[in-house]
Amino acid sequence: MRRVVVRYRVKPDRVEENERLVRAVYEELHRAGPAGFRYATFKLDDGVTFVHVAEGDDPPLPRLAAFKEFQKDIAARCDEPPLASEAEQVGSFGRD
Repeated sequence: MRRVVVRYRVKPDRVEENERLVRAVYEELHRAGPAGFRYATFKLDDGVTFVHVAEGDDPPLPRLAAFKEFQKDIAARCDEPPLASEAEQVGSFGRD
């Protein structure tokens, strides 16, 4: 299974906008219900750094209108642009 972790830092005055756009992606994911895909977004304690974790062999994100809207002006929202990395799971606990 492919795992991707994306980390970026938004401008302080764009945090609410970023959160709104992220929530719209989740709303569309809930409607679409893609099988075999897991996705989570975290805001770190600095209040401006976001981390997204996606797991699945056929991620639906590029096909979602809300995700396209989220990506549209991501560079303008960010102080630190998104950095995506493949991630290898070393261990886990309490997951299906």
